[in-house]
Amino acid sequence: MEGAEAAQSGSRWLAHCERDDGGFSVRPSVSESTWVTALTLFLAAPLAANLRRGDAIRWVLAQTGRESGWVYRLRLLLMGSRSEASLQFDGWPWYPGEAAWTTPTAMSVLALEHLRSRGNEPALASRIEQGKEFLLARRCRDGGWNHGSTRALGYDGDSYPETTGQALLALHDVGDAKLGASIGRAEKHLAGCESLQAAYWLVLGLRAHGRPAEAPAGLKRRGATMETALGILAAAAAEGRCFLTRS
Repeated sequence: MEGAEAAQSGSRWLAHCERDDGGFSVRPSVSESTWVTALTLFLAAPLAANLRRGDAIRWVLAQTGRESGWVYRLRLLLMGSRSEASLQFDGWPWYPGEAAWTTPTAMSVLALEHLRSRGNEPALASRIEQGKEFLLARRCRDGGWNHGSTRALGYDGDSYPETTGQALLALHDVGDAKLGASIGRAEKHLAGCESLQAAYWLVLGLRAHGRPAEAPAGLKRRGATMETALGILAAAAAEGRCFLTRS
């Protein structure tokens, strides 16, 4: 099957998977739409022709983290977590109604930015900025990002390579004045990275900020689909032709 034919076949399969609410689930056995709906918004217009893209956009825009609600904020205040309760920024959760996390927020921000770059979508601007402010507010003390919470059981959380790369990628248009420590943390993560998949995320995040990053030599290649896809994107970023890393 040729590339164009395979892409159209994949588009038809996705159209079959779209749920009544416009969203998508991670697999047919999951009975509700999830964060992966945002990933379908990266499809080029010809491939998205089979999808109800307007419904998918509305589903993504409607999602907010559980911590955005006043009940959750009050609970945090009563527990003494004033810093967490003071967050006023809406990220995206893995599943509707759950707390917001770094990965779905970063991917949703990138997907909405990709849509906005293809046309005049002023309604997306506010939601994009909310997602970016959420990411900025959720940095760990070391400057990077973990999956979502900066503190656990009273201790400051450490950042992780893959989530640090994802957040930097989503914050590609935020300058060094705000992200200097984060970029430095990402470079340290990359230097000691033991996972090729995580290294590719870091390469994408660093190159989005103009840093000439490469995955460390000698990392074991596992051949997983995600690893391969990220490797292709990282190689394209090195050549200046990856849309994800354009400011």
